[in-house]
Amino acid sequence: MERIASFTINHLKLLPGLYVSRRDRKGSCTVTTFDLRITAPNREPVIDMPALHTIEHMAATYLRNSDQKEEIVYFGPMGCRTGCYLVLFGDLNSEDIFDLVIDMCDFILGYEGEIPGAQPDQCGNYSEQNLNMAKYYIKKYRNELIRNRRFVYPE
Repeated sequence: MERIASFTINHLKLLPGLYVSRRDRKGSCTVTTFDLRITAPNREPVIDMPALHTIEHMAATYLRNSDQKEEIVYFGPMGCRTGCYLVLFGDLNSEDIFDLVIDMCDFILGYEGEIPGAQPDQCGNYSEQNLNMAKYYIKKYRNELIRNRRFVYPE
């Protein structure tokens, strides 16, 4: 079998950043998948599940209410727990969504109150949430993203 594209990235060199993971085209429709790599794989601890779950809830809520909500296809965590995928309609580059991702981070960092969708009738694992730890990871990611603007996967 052919190795899928994400397994060809050297995870020993991968650092936090905002990367184009793939572009898929069908007819005139293009969908771009972004890799929001929050921690350095195999060198930093993975994101703990309650924090990652909260990041998912908060980011998805923000993105689907943003000015670009019509372009949002999906936001969700990676199985390896080192980041999240953001999928948008369009043939896009990391620079195209940089401000959106920073605004998403600012929304999470400034948020106080009940986590959206964290009710038993709204989520299959509603009680596994941690807003404070989500803010910890997102603050670290935001600062790293602004400081280094990593948009291209390492060789």
